[in-house]
Amino acid sequence: MLSTGLVAIDSTILATAVPSIVKDLGDFALFPWLFSIYLLAQAVSVPVYAKLSDTIGRKPIILIGIGLFLLGSVLCGFAWSMPALIAFRVVQGLGAGAVQPMAITIAGDIYTVAERAKTQGYLASVWAISSVVGPTLGGVFSEFTTWRWIFFVNVPLCILAGWMLLRSFHEKIEKTRHKVDYLGAVLLTLALCLLILAVLEGGHSWAWNAPQSIGAFVIGGLLLVAFVFAERRAAEPILPLWVFSRRLLLTTSLISLGVGAMLLGLTSYVPTYLEGALQVSPIVAGLALAVLTIGWPISASQSGRLYLRFGFRTTVLIGMAAVVIGAIILASFAHTPSLAVVAISCFIMGLGMGLVATPSLIGAQSSVEWNERGVVTGTNLFARSIGSSVGVAIFGAVANAIFASHGGDTTDPTTIEAASASVFFAVLIVAVATVAAALAMPRRTVLATRP
Repeated sequence: MLSTGLVAIDSTILATAVPSIVKDLGDFALFPWLFSIYLLAQAVSVPVYAKLSDTIGRKPIILIGIGLFLLGSVLCGFAWSMPALIAFRVVQGLGAGAVQPMAITIAGDIYTVAERAKTQGYLASVWAISSVVGPTLGGVFSEFTTWRWIFFVNVPLCILAGWMLLRSFHEKIEKTRHKVDYLGAVLLTLALCLLILAVLEGGHSWAWNAPQSIGAFVIGGLLLVAFVFAERRAAEPILPLWVFSRRLLLTTSLISLGVGAMLLGLTSYVPTYLEGALQVSPIVAGLALAVLTIGWPISASQSGRLYLRFGFRTTVLIGMAAVVIGAIILASFAHTPSLAVVAISCFIMGLGMGLVATPSLIGAQSSVEWNERGVVTGTNLFARSIGSSVGVAIFGAVANAIFASHGGDTTDPTTIEAASASVFFAVLIVAVATVAAALAMPRRTVLATRP
C-alpha cells in the first residue's frame, strides 16, 4: 500500500501544477513530454523488471524501483529548465516501472482470487486517498509555495516504503541464472521515442510531411519490426510474444492500453482546461480532477463482488458503459465550460475505469502460474503505460494543432477551450475502441491451479 501510494500520488499531483511549471520554466509546447517521457521510461522498463522478478524475486526489484523514484524526485525538485525537468522525469519513470507492477504482483502472490476480491479494497483505498491528496497538494504547492514541493514530498514516502518492505516483506525463492534482453529493451525504447517524437513535434516544430517527421515515423516503425524479430530469437524476451497468442491476455492488454490513454488524456488536460477556460484556481482544478480518481477506487473496491458473481468480461463491459457515458458528457459540453459538468463526467468515468482496470488485470493474473505472473502483470501494465505515453502524445499533437491554427496563443481562454474540446472528443473515440476489445474477451476465464 505504501509503495502503491508513491505512484498513485505522483499520477495526480503533477497535472494541477502544469500551469505553474510552465509559468516558471516556460516552453508550454514541451509540457506533454513531462507525462510522455515519464510514462515511456516506465513502460519500457516494466517488462525488464517483470522478467527479473520471476527469476530473482519481487523484493529486490521493488526496492530498486523505490530508490530510483527517490533519486528522480529529488532531481526533479531542483530542475532549472523544462528540458532538465523532462530528463529527470526519466529517472522517476524508471523507478515507477518497478514499483507499480511489483506491488500488484506481490499482492497476486500472497492472496487467492477470492481473497483479492476483499484485499483490493485496501489497495484501492490508497488511490482514493491519493486522488484527493495528490491534486490538492499540487494546487496548494503551486498557489502558496512552489511547484517543486510536488517532487520533494515523495522523499519521506520513499524512505518509509523502503523501510517497511525491508522489515516486513519476506520471500523465499530459488534464484536462477537469467539473461536480460538488452537488445529488445534498446530497440523498443528507441522505436517508441522516435514515434512519440514524431507525433508530438509533427505539425509544430516541423511540418507533418517534413523529412524529420517522415524519417522518425519510418525509422521508428522499422525498429518496432526489428524488436519483434529480436523477441522471437531472445532466450528470455522482455515482452514474450506468447502473451499475445492467448486471447484473454491479448484482449486485457488492449483494454489496459485504452485505459492508459484515457486516463492521461483526462489528467493532463482537465486542469489546463479548467484553469485556462474558466480561470479557476489550481486547487479547484485539482479537486475537480480528484473526483475521477475517487470514483475509480470506489468501484474497484466493489468490483470483486461483481466478477466473482458475473465473471470478468461482464464486469469490464459494465465499466466500459459508464466510461463511454462519461466521455460523451465531457465531449458534448466542452464548448460550454462548466465546473460541475466536468466533475460529474470525470466521476462517472472514474467509476467505470474501476470496473475495467482491476478486474481485467486480475483475470489475466489468475489464468497463469506463479512463474508467469510477473510477466503477465508487467505486460498488462506495460500496455497501460504505452497507452498513456502514446495517448498523451497524440492528444498533445491535437492540442498543438489547434493552438497553431489560432495563431499560437496558448493563454487565450477560447483557444484553450477549443483545444481541450478536441482532446476530449479524442478520449471518446478511444473509449469506443476499448469497448470493442472488451467485447472480444473470452466469456469464461480458466483459472490457474495455484493462487
